[in-house]
Amino acid sequence: MHIPPGFSSITAYFFVEEADDFIKFLVNGLGGVEVLRHMDGTRVANAQVKINGSTVMVSEATLAFPAMPSSHYLYVSNADAAMDKAISAGAEKIMDVSVMPYQDRQGGVKDKHGNIWWLSQRLVDGPY
Repeated sequence: MHIPPGFSSITAYFFVEEADDFIKFLVNGLGGVEVLRHMDGTRVANAQVKINGSTVMVSEATLAFPAMPSSHYLYVSNADAAMDKAISAGAEKIMDVSVMPYQDRQGGVKDKHGNIWWLSQRLVDGPY
């Protein structure tokens, strides 16, 4: 089996309205880097954004593939700073950052496309 560099065997694929705007949120709000974009006319057919070593894909929603929000757990180096950055890029806070019983410092935001992001800073070096 061959998997491209930066991908894993399961990769998040977002179908959203206003894909260009969503890509900007991934870059400005979550610290991502856009690495590829294929256009179909004026529509984003497929874009790839790398966030902390993981790649996600984005496409403009269509009738065949409508927008569908999802939830993602994103490990970050500083949960408080990540929360501030996401909110300044337009996300809505849905849970304050706090220490969880499984040793993550975590907060939650919802982007304007309806996706939930659990911003989590691991506090220990080890399993749950």
